[in-house]
Amino acid sequence: MTSHPSPATEIDHAFFEREVESFLPDKVFDAHAHLMKEGSHRFAIRGIPATFGYQEVKHFSEDLHSQRRYAGLFLPGFDASLKQKIPEANNWVSEQLAFAPDCVGAFFVTPEDDPEWVQQEVRRLGLHGLKCYHTMAPNQPTFEAEIPDYLPEPLVAVANQEGWFITLHIVKKHAVADPGNLYWIRRYCERYPHIKLILAHSARGFQPAHNLAGLESLRDLNNLYFDSSANCEPIAHQAIVRLFGHKKLIYGTDFPISHIKGRCVAIGDTFLWLTENSPIWNEKHSAIEPVLVGLEHIRSLKWACWSEKLVDSQIEDIFWNNATQLFGIQKS
Repeated sequence: MTSHPSPATEIDHAFFEREVESFLPDKVFDAHAHLMKEGSHRFAIRGIPATFGYQEVKHFSEDLHSQRRYAGLFLPGFDASLKQKIPEANNWVSEQLAFAPDCVGAFFVTPEDDPEWVQQEVRRLGLHGLKCYHTMAPNQPTFEAEIPDYLPEPLVAVANQEGWFITLHIVKKHAVADPGNLYWIRRYCERYPHIKLILAHSARGFQPAHNLAGLESLRDLNNLYFDSSANCEPIAHQAIVRLFGHKKLIYGTDFPISHIKGRCVAIGDTFLWLTENSPIWNEKHSAIEPVLVGLEHIRSLKWACWSEKLVDSQIEDIFWNNATQLFGIQKS
C-alpha cells in the first residue's frame, strides 16, 4: 500500500486524546465503510486517495481509533451518475475481502435487478448482504422516495431466503417518523423474519426528534438493527439504546465521510451539514477549527453511553461484539 498523508491535523489529534482515547474499546468493528475505485466516483475529500480498499480504510481508521484492532462491513461506493460502475464496485468489495480478516461485504442492488441474479452474484462474490440507496429510485426527488422504490420487496424476499443483512439508508423529510417508512420497515421485518435490517446513521436520525417520534412504534421488531455511522447527535443513539437496548446498535464510520472536517447539526425540524468550507467558522470572537466528522461522531456516542449509564462491556458490544455476532464472525 502506498503511504498516504492523513487529513488529520494536530487539532484532530488533540481532540482524540481529550475526547476519545479513554472511551474507545481496544477493538473496533466499523459496520459502515465504503470502498471505492478511481473512475467510479467523484468524491474529493482532502487527503483521501481516489482508490481506497481495505488497506487504505484500515490506515485512515487510525485517525479515529489509533492502533486498535480493526474490522468492518464494506459497502460498494460509486457516484450516482455512474450507474454503469456498479458491477465494478461490487467486484472491488469482493476482491478486498481476501485481504480483510473478520470483515464482510455488501452487494449493491438497484430496483431493476432480478432477484435470482442477485442471489447468484452475492454467492459468487462471497458477499454477505445487500446495500441499496435512494438515488437509484426512478421517482424525483429521490429524497422523498418510498423504501420499495429503491429496495423492492422481491429483493427483500431473496435476502430472507439467504439470511442476509440489508443496510438501508431511509429518506423522506421525517425519516423514521414518516408513516410510509414506518409501514415498510414493519412489513419487511415481519414478513421476512430471517433478514437483518440495519437502519444506517442511527435511523438517519440526524434530526433526533424524528427518532423520538418514530422509533417507539418499532421496538417489538426483533430483526431490526441500527448502525451509528456519521451521526453526531447523541440523542439519536440514546433513543435507540433506551428503546431497543444497546445490543441493537452497532458502530460505523461512514468512511470516507468520516474524514470530512465538520459535523451534521440538528436544527428546526431538519438538519444541516457543516463542513470546513461552510462560511461560519469565524462567527465567534476567535476562529473555530472543525475536526473530523468521525471524531465528532465518536464523541456523540460517548455522550449517549454516559447518559444511558452503559458499562464498559456494553460499550464493547456496540464497538465490536454486536457486529461480530450479527455477521456470524467467530470470536477471537
